[in-house]
Amino acid sequence: MAPRLEAPGRPWMETDLRAFPRDNHRYEVVDGALHVSAPLDDDHQQLVEQVATDLRSAVPPGWTVTGGVGVRAGGSYLTPDVTVLRPGSPKGGAWADPGDVALVVEVECPSSRRFDRSVKPGLYAEAGIEAFWRIERTSNGPVAHLYNRAAAGHYELHRSVNPGQCVTAELPYAVQIAPATWHA
Repeated sequence: MAPRLEAPGRPWMETDLRAFPRDNHRYEVVDGALHVSAPLDDDHQQLVEQVATDLRSAVPPGWTVTGGVGVRAGGSYLTPDVTVLRPGSPKGGAWADPGDVALVVEVECPSSRRFDRSVKPGLYAEAGIEAFWRIERTSNGPVAHLYNRAAAGHYELHRSVNPGQCVTAELPYAVQIAPATWHA
């Protein structure tokens, strides 16, 4: 029987996340409310790893490409699929401060599509993270939507990269994006 999770009688916090089971669900806190995503399928995990591999292939010295590192965003605690940390950022922690994060990547899945398209980008932008990539899984293959943070504090779509296209993304550093090479 799965453990019963009781609401703490106050807004959820980062410390509460440590008590959750390691059961492949994704537990995040958004403005004090708990958000739980279903376990991710193998295709999702494979696509995440392929995007991370491309980012690592071009990573300049001192930068770090990682998965599973949470990001503090005000009163929210989010876990992107891929996080790129700036040079000089603390390494090995479970949570990164937004000032240390140059890029977050979210790979959509059916159970998180709405969350990945509307809630998380707003929180990342408010936290000051410079770039956000949303990878959409379509019947024609993955599409990479690349967003840059505008002066007004929200993300603006810089470009979408479709299967069959290969472009160089400028943020957080120059890296080739070729969704046709990603298999989901």
